[in-house]
Amino acid sequence: MGLAALWSCWWTGVLLSASLLTIWNLPAEAQLALQAGPPNTQKLLAKPTISTSQGIVIEHRGVVTFRCYTVNINVSIHWVSNNIPLVLNERMQLSADGKSLTIFTVQREDAGIYQCEVWGASEVQSSDITLLEVYYGPDPVEIKVDSGILRGGVVEVTKGSTVNFQAETQSYPAATYTWYLPNDSILPPTTRTLTIPAVSGKDEGIYRCLVFNSATHMSHLGALKVLVLASQQSLAKPCVVSPSMDFVENTSSVALTCQSTYEGISVRWFREGRALLPSERLVLSTDNRTLVIHSLQRDDTGPYQCEIWTWDREAWSDPLWLTINYGPDRVDITRDTVSVVLSTVEVKLDSNLTLQCWAESQPGAQYCWSCEHLGGEYTGGQLVITAVTWAHQGACSCTASNPLTGLARSASILVHVVGSQSPSLSAGTIAGIVTGVLSVIALVAGLGYYSRKAGWLSKILGDDPVSKASQPTSGRKHSTEPSADKPRPLSFRIPEIQEHTRVNQMFWSAPPQHFYETKLPPAIPGGFALRPRNPQSKLPELPVGPFLPEKNRESNYQTLIHPDDDIYCQIGSKA
Repeated sequence: MGLAALWSCWWTGVLLSASLLTIWNLPAEAQLALQAGPPNTQKLLAKPTISTSQGIVIEHRGVVTFRCYTVNINVSIHWVSNNIPLVLNERMQLSADGKSLTIFTVQREDAGIYQCEVWGASEVQSSDITLLEVYYGPDPVEIKVDSGILRGGVVEVTKGSTVNFQAETQSYPAATYTWYLPNDSILPPTTRTLTIPAVSGKDEGIYRCLVFNSATHMSHLGALKVLVLASQQSLAKPCVVSPSMDFVENTSSVALTCQSTYEGISVRWFREGRALLPSERLVLSTDNRTLVIHSLQRDDTGPYQCEIWTWDREAWSDPLWLTINYGPDRVDITRDTVSVVLSTVEVKLDSNLTLQCWAESQPGAQYCWSCEHLGGEYTGGQLVITAVTWAHQGACSCTASNPLTGLARSASILVHVVGSQSPSLSAGTIAGIVTGVLSVIALVAGLGYYSRKAGWLSKILGDDPVSKASQPTSGRKHSTEPSADKPRPLSFRIPEIQEHTRVNQMFWSAPPQHFYETKLPPAIPGGFALRPRNPQSKLPELPVGPFLPEKNRESNYQTLIHPDDDIYCQIGSKA
């Protein structure tokens, strides 16, 4: 083959290769066209670096600053803590360009790994990690046991058992533990666990554990009291005490205390054998030793007990009885032994009446009776009226009082007397009785008055000649002296009376025997029975009257209803 032929073949191969290469690179060119900017103009971001002012800080004592370095411009800085984007709090501060992060008053939760990130338009570069250590603790120590019962700072264990103590605290780096035994011996620094096999009485006492952090140079001391009990030993009985025993419903509160020789032991409260739970009025202290009951109610009355207990034993106090004073409540009045409450009672004349007054009260109420038409007051819950008269008709009131609560309540009952001589007679009968009584009053008053004046009566009896001449002649002769065959005229002695208006008052207030001598009706208007009674006894207060009209009283007495003088009484001379 000649040189020309070789040249032609080489050139043809080059053209074919170029054509194939152009077709193969089209997708790459299309992909570059989608990217921002012309190809080969985007620069790669450089990896940033991070530094810290100090890698170890003691909690609450230090301030730490992180710095992020980058050679790129027009980028943003972001911070990451423990592989999570950092959320700033009130103790953190960023510089204006975001390249410095400062943490003030470092705390244990700030410990961990930190990074900074550089963000470009389409790329992110992260720094290497840097570690921040925060030393803290030890925190306050709590000693626990895995056997027995722990109550506050006291644990009860059974003799012969194995006791494992554990001191719990938080510390970084790990703290050392030093145990101080009740016999004043000190164990060398060890772990947080202490074991006592077959505990006995000599192991009883207070155990202490000193926890120390050499990095923070801080320490804390914990303590626990151990009581060693025999397997059959019982707890000493507690006692319930109260500062006072005088309580009034709705106005008093009480604080009961469960006293025990054991400290930190569990306590429960009971009333009438039922457990008490906290409520709005019932408050328990933190250790349950004190029970406070606010605004005492009568339902709070009863026996109160407290119980102390451990995991295998318990002991009860003797009951303390609380009495809540209250009342009196509503006052009820009943008759005899019947329980029906009455406001009105009907009783027959001359019969007996027993009324009972009762009110709910603690202590029992004191009762006092008073009646409308009877003087004085009567004490006691029962009022007994024997031989009821018209004077007993009316209202009777009963007052119940409680001196401890300072309260009092009252109720009333209306007594209605009925009988054959009841004032509920017909109108005609009452009118007749009134007319007869008034006539007798007028007669006695007129005769008594004019017997002293020696005027008008002498005219009536014929002593005045003018009067004799004016009167019609009667065939009957009037004798001034009693005869043997005729009854002696009734002598009615009247006290000195100065005016007519005193006559009626004398009639109503005269001793009862005078009324029987004049043969008046046994009952008079007003419902009062007139009958002989002991002069020393107190008569019921009777109404005064009736009175005659004020005008021309003498003329009313001058007109005699019965001119026949045989029916009139002879008035004796003034003593």
